[in-house]
Amino acid sequence: MKWLGRCLRATRNKGIHIRPTDDTFKVWADADFSGNWIPEEAEEESDTARSQSGHIMSCFGCPILWKSQLQTEIALSSTESEHIALSQAAQKVKPLMLLIQEMKKEGFNVGCSTPTVKCTLFEDNSGTVYLANSPSMGPRTKHMSVKCHHFRSMVASRTLKIEKTSSENQLADFLTKQSSVELYLAHRMAIMGW
Repeated sequence: MKWLGRCLRATRNKGIHIRPTDDTFKVWADADFSGNWIPEEAEEESDTARSQSGHIMSCFGCPILWKSQLQTEIALSSTESEHIALSQAAQKVKPLMLLIQEMKKEGFNVGCSTPTVKCTLFEDNSGTVYLANSPSMGPRTKHMSVKCHHFRSMVASRTLKIEKTSSENQLADFLTKQSSVELYLAHRMAIMGW
């Protein structure tokens, strides 16, 4: 709490610097697989087994939406927890993409003149990137297929592209777990535009 208070006091005169650059959506999604697990408290408090999800969404190069929350169900692996975070982020970006696309069709000056809106979603878990881009589901992934693959048509139509990113470039990393000061400052600078 003291660290948070010092951070807020040191940045009270700062805000988000908005400098529109490109006309795409970019989303960073991350999860911390049962990062709050405390074996001694597990019997009384089942929430310690839940993973933390976080995502940051930018449009035109400016951050517009970010969220950090406990996942609603208990993931059984780090790939599953990352896949749930990916799905949550895709659910949030889809209506915004449709809104921008409709505004462009109606003639509003929103970025480029073509009505195509594309999104790149960055993920740092290789298994999750593979599952999200893979057209097939097996018996071991059926439970994720039913709930988390609503964005499959967006990937197939190439309006949503899921790319692997390194953990150092995963801007949503500090929304899910404690980061080093250097990484936190680098991500804060990238997101806030300072």
